[in-house]
Amino acid sequence: MITQLNNRALLRLNGSDTQSFLQGQLSNDIDTLEEGVVQLNAYCQHQGKIIALLWVMKQGEDFYLSFPEDLKAIVVQKLTMFKMMSDVNIKDVSDELIQLGVIDEKLDSSFTLNDHQSVVLVETLDSMKLANESEWEMVCINNNVPEVILATSEKFVPQLLNLDVDEVGVSFTKGCYPGQEVVARLHYLGKSKRRMRQFKGEVKFRVADELIVSGSKSAKASGIVVRQVKLADKSLCLATVEVAYEDDEIRLNSADGAQLTRIKND
Repeated sequence: MITQLNNRALLRLNGSDTQSFLQGQLSNDIDTLEEGVVQLNAYCQHQGKIIALLWVMKQGEDFYLSFPEDLKAIVVQKLTMFKMMSDVNIKDVSDELIQLGVIDEKLDSSFTLNDHQSVVLVETLDSMKLANESEWEMVCINNNVPEVILATSEKFVPQLLNLDVDEVGVSFTKGCYPGQEVVARLHYLGKSKRRMRQFKGEVKFRVADELIVSGSKSAKASGIVVRQVKLADKSLCLATVEVAYEDDEIRLNSADGAQLTRIKND
């Protein structure tokens, strides 16, 4: 199954300093990135909050960064500011290359995201038959692939989105990057009190909706919707939640809101 990934920006970076530049900006170990793989990276501000989640792909001397379109101005501005005099060229190729999401298939020149998903960059569709993008969203939720959009930018540290689990999106040995000290301190202090989980409900979710647990003593909401999909009669989401209350009665946005049910597959 193939879907077109609309509303995603794509930047191409190249130049002799590109790898070292990205290594110093992003949360994962760019030096270990191989061709044919999507590496998940958090682009954090100095307090460890995620500005954007980037899919980083390498092809020859070029690095491609894929992320939601509504964060493009912020990401480009930040990358440009920090590259300073480095030999790094940043080009927006969002209109030159089409991003395809591939589910349970193997296409030439694909970049593997996980066991079920990969990404392909093409110049034309050539009458390719495409599935609804909701199918891709459904598989992303089933495979716990988080997302950050403008509405949730700077709301999560990497641990809230499970990026530290098996170091899927954070390396704790690579060295410095913006926010690294905060992220490392949280890691070595012990288990995170909030984690990302899968939920289902009777209503359509919206990204940045709040999860409310009546028994929680937290001054903040117990969680936030990270990504969502409604496909046929299914309404699913990924959301952060206080681990201590993840199986309690959870409501959406208020104590009288729609009830959520955790999908227990962790």
